[in-house]
Amino acid sequence: MEFEKIREIVAEHLGKELDEITMETNFTEDLGADSLDLFQIISELEEIFEGEFSEEDAMRIATVGDAVEYVKKLRT
Repeated sequence: MEFEKIREIVAEHLGKELDEITMETNFTEDLGADSLDLFQIISELEEIFEGEFSEEDAMRIATVGDAVEYVKKLRT
């Protein structure tokens, strides 16, 4: 469930097709996201999944899979 929702958010925010986004997709290298894009995506994830990413942890999120794993931790 987390992956599908995160993939939708990323695709919508960055104007990408869903099939371009996998767990291994890197936000900056593969999708061309900049720091503002990442901030906005993380802010939306915090709102939707009702949790808060620490600044340190947010800086470590490089791939969609990293975001999925972090959200899973927030929910436990």
